[in-house]
Amino acid sequence: MNVQECKAVVTGGASGLGEATVRRIVKNGGQAVILDLSEELGGALVEELGAAVSFVKTDVTKEEDVVAALEAAVGRLGSINTVVNCAGLGIAEKVLGKKGPHSLNLFTKIISVNLIGTFNVCRLAAEKMIQNIENPAGERGVIINTASVAAFEGQIGQAAYSASKGGVVGLTMPLAREFARYGVRVMTIAPGLFDTPMFESLPEEARVALGKMVPFPSRLGFPEEYAQLVQSIVENPMLNGETIRLDGAIRMQPK
Repeated sequence: MNVQECKAVVTGGASGLGEATVRRIVKNGGQAVILDLSEELGGALVEELGAAVSFVKTDVTKEEDVVAALEAAVGRLGSINTVVNCAGLGIAEKVLGKKGPHSLNLFTKIISVNLIGTFNVCRLAAEKMIQNIENPAGERGVIINTASVAAFEGQIGQAAYSASKGGVVGLTMPLAREFARYGVRVMTIAPGLFDTPMFESLPEEARVALGKMVPFPSRLGFPEEYAQLVQSIVENPMLNGETIRLDGAIRMQPK
């Protein structure tokens, strides 16, 4: 599928990796619907990019929100053939900290947004995609989820985050196998250290130090590089059922 044919839904599409993905899809002639909680950021992006983009305020953990958002996307685009799941939260908390055991509510929230939210969108979007007319390659759609290198090398304090992203990796193969009969591919990207809103609060010195941890290139990744990989996945039909590390060869240390 060519990216200019994309009729995409991008969760977390108002900032960071999702925003870069929306920009790349639109730049190359595709259309996108942003599913995000930030009306301010989503509205600003729509205003900037124009008619090829629309925004629906969506909590990915809520079934009714996602159902309504996907209905709105199909109503606007006619169908959806691409889903990119970027919505997520990151926190750092030790399981045994100075204030006591890890908050169960916080652990539940991270799993709910990062893992259950991703699954919620996958299951409901796939239901829409299988109704598409297949293209000449027999394809009806592609779903691209976002994990993290923390799924493989979680650091101290990342128990909740790593568990949620490990779950996203674990979803990849069974969904790809199940959806294969419909011509819907499922892929996952596991970014390393990227220059996203998660790092915005850090001083520049700390950001540079983090970047130097990456073997090559020794810097934080650019959201545009994530979006570039999204395009490659969309356009290469043989990419299916795999998690691709996008990390400059970094392997995270315990802390």
